[in-house]
Amino acid sequence: MRATLLELRLLLGELARNKNSQWMCGRMKILVLNSGSSSQKACLYEIGATLPDHPPACLWEGRVEFAGDSAAMVMKNSQGASQKEKIQASSREQVVRHLLSALWDGKVRVLASLSEIDAVGHRVVHGGPHFEEPVVITPEVRSAIADASELAPLHIPAALEGMEIAESILGSVPQVAVFDTGFHHTMPPAAAIYPGPYDWVESGIRRYGFHGINHQYCAGRAAQLLKKDPKSLKIVTCHLGNGCSVTAVQGGRSVDTTMGFTPLDGLMMGTRSGAVDPGILIFLMRQRHLDGEQIDQMLNQKSGLLGISGFSSDMREILAAVQRGHERASLAFDIFVHRLQSAIGGMVAVLDGIDSLVFTAGVGENSPDVRAAACARLGFLGVKLDSQLNARPSLDADVSSPDSRVRVLVIRAEEDWAIAAECWKLAQVAAPAA
Repeated sequence: MRATLLELRLLLGELARNKNSQWMCGRMKILVLNSGSSSQKACLYEIGATLPDHPPACLWEGRVEFAGDSAAMVMKNSQGASQKEKIQASSREQVVRHLLSALWDGKVRVLASLSEIDAVGHRVVHGGPHFEEPVVITPEVRSAIADASELAPLHIPAALEGMEIAESILGSVPQVAVFDTGFHHTMPPAAAIYPGPYDWVESGIRRYGFHGINHQYCAGRAAQLLKKDPKSLKIVTCHLGNGCSVTAVQGGRSVDTTMGFTPLDGLMMGTRSGAVDPGILIFLMRQRHLDGEQIDQMLNQKSGLLGISGFSSDMREILAAVQRGHERASLAFDIFVHRLQSAIGGMVAVLDGIDSLVFTAGVGENSPDVRAAACARLGFLGVKLDSQLNARPSLDADVSSPDSRVRVLVIRAEEDWAIAAECWKLAQVAAPAA
């Protein structure tokens, strides 16, 4: 579902009615909300008449971690001021209102008033079968997003609540939804359709893929760094954090990815199992009399690095334990690397070659050990790391050796910036020709 001309005109109208907006003179302030089940992130960007080649620093950012009836928040602005608070959380709305009030009140403030905000962009984890491109949020769009809640029950309700909170605070300021699944809608049927009964297809059961906002951004950024036309490149992007996925990008389009109908598929992750034999689940249901809720918790919360190591889902702690000779930590690391190598190799086969291998997100950006181990058996593809560059990379950097046939890049995840850029693009489409 794409933004209709009417929706774009509505966006333009709301921007023009904002009397204090700088948009009509070529600048926009865009608030990005990333609402998780137990967290809330917010960033404020200012974008001028053209999109910059490199992501700018945000003017202000804040993060909340919810823990029972309390919430810990950290806020900072581009001038270097920072603030930490822990408050009682009677409701999510109360906490988010408190977080956003720091935009215009207190020592990290960057706005004189709410009216300076021109648009709000939201990360929505799942677009279901309806949404591919970013869309202006209308009551109809919000209802369609709600219909996909059963596909991401922990995340979509939080995103919808974020939209409601933004509307209650900012009134008619335009809001835009950007979907994590959107980038992967270009996958061919052979990659997207599961080999189950065909009525799965008819009922919307298919591989949707996730982390699409960052995979798309990283593929575009890789083309920039390589000074190549994105349409000429075959890129494998590895988003490695607490959640992990690998995507094959050809000509700037996703053609395959490891996550599937849910974010549980594919690679081993922090607490998620990734792909397992479905027969195991049938066995557990029959032999241990586990129900769906118990299996869900086992696969999503008690597996992955945590499940194998027995003590942590954090790759930094796993690697420290490996150095101490911890056997289960070593096993967890080996499984993680094995599955990552297997996924990279599979994506290269799908692409029929590779020009660049990208590492991004928390583990991908910050763990030289993971990058080195992942690349260790990819020499047959022409992958050669420069060990010194890999050990101390700057972000958005090439860490491969000069004679490597495949450029290995470390690229900072910039999901919030990518969402702000999509809001800006929609406003330009809505704007009348000069």
